[in-house]
Amino acid sequence: MAEPDPSDPLETQAGKVQEAQDTDLDAEEGASGGEAEMDFLRSLFSQTLGLGSQKERLLDELTLEGVVRYMQSERCQRVICLVGAGISTSAGIPDFRSPTTGLYANLEKYHLPYPEAIFEIGYFKKHPEPFFALAKELYPGQFKPTICHYFIRLLKEKGLLLRCYTQNIDTLERVAGLEPEDLVEAHGTFYTSHCTSQLCRHEYTLGWMKEKLFSEVTPKCEKCQSVVKPDIIFFGENLPSRFFSCLQSDFRKVDLLIIMGTSLQVQPFASLIGKAPLSTPRLLINKEKTGQTDPFLGMMMGLGGGMDFDSKKAYRDVAWLGDCDQGCLALTDLLGWKKELEDLVRKEHAHIDAQSGSSTPNPTTAASPRTSPPPGKAEAKTTDGEKPQ
Repeated sequence: MAEPDPSDPLETQAGKVQEAQDTDLDAEEGASGGEAEMDFLRSLFSQTLGLGSQKERLLDELTLEGVVRYMQSERCQRVICLVGAGISTSAGIPDFRSPTTGLYANLEKYHLPYPEAIFEIGYFKKHPEPFFALAKELYPGQFKPTICHYFIRLLKEKGLLLRCYTQNIDTLERVAGLEPEDLVEAHGTFYTSHCTSQLCRHEYTLGWMKEKLFSEVTPKCEKCQSVVKPDIIFFGENLPSRFFSCLQSDFRKVDLLIIMGTSLQVQPFASLIGKAPLSTPRLLINKEKTGQTDPFLGMMMGLGGGMDFDSKKAYRDVAWLGDCDQGCLALTDLLGWKKELEDLVRKEHAHIDAQSGSSTPNPTTAASPRTSPPPGKAEAKTTDGEKPQ
């Protein structure tokens, strides 16, 4: 859940320039002089580095139905999911930026100098208590995976999931049945913890950390008495090496990106949307459209190729606006998988309840997974007034 903002040390010049190709297919007739100059620069960058990849439209229409037909074709064999806090909110875990319910809007009791300080490594080393108090409230094991998490599991069972890249630290992807090899936990995880002393770095388990948190004791290393921190990425820390090693191979061969519950505001995670081949379709399931930065500006700043839902040149991006769980139900309904997904949610939630001796449902997902989705839509018109996940 913490949203760090480290730099991307492995961003290559070629990768940045390829993102520039996500801008224009061809210069439109009557383009202004400025637009023509931009087209020339884009072409020059591409030709200089021998990229020159041609954009191929693989969707017969830019709708959810068009994505479904593509998923059912032989062209779609490898799907990457990019997910953020919005896929866990229906489990009762707050996102970051919602004005009244988001995590940053409800930290007054910790008396922080500013909300983000609770996830800054420098502040943590001096004042770890606020983070551990928050961690107790949000600790993994108190929540059940959502419909979105089990949709990703279903993609795996169908043989379509190449990888799930998640910004979340709540471990719900693991609880839903994804294996470590299925995941890139870009912002780390609560699953393990380590001593913060560079001379020690002793590892501790999830159970050990849980026992310390719920006894309201600041976790200290048993070997050197330094503070022990869960392996989540704070502001000021580098992303896991697995993030960089996997993206180098995964995004060369991906056939479809499914982006869910993320504001695409945090780098370098947000730049992943620009790593896929130029023809790869991209489906966004979110409460609002995100990732629509200017592609050429994104290339120059190393921020990744922007999404294009609305322009006349849009050819691969589809947005379904609404609740992420309902978006997954709408997609699986069209795919003919809806009952399978609903049954999986019920079965897995019952198993979790049996293990914990509890029958507490998720606030919105477990009560009735058969509920049909509202008339959300895959569309190309921005909805005013929506807030980022």
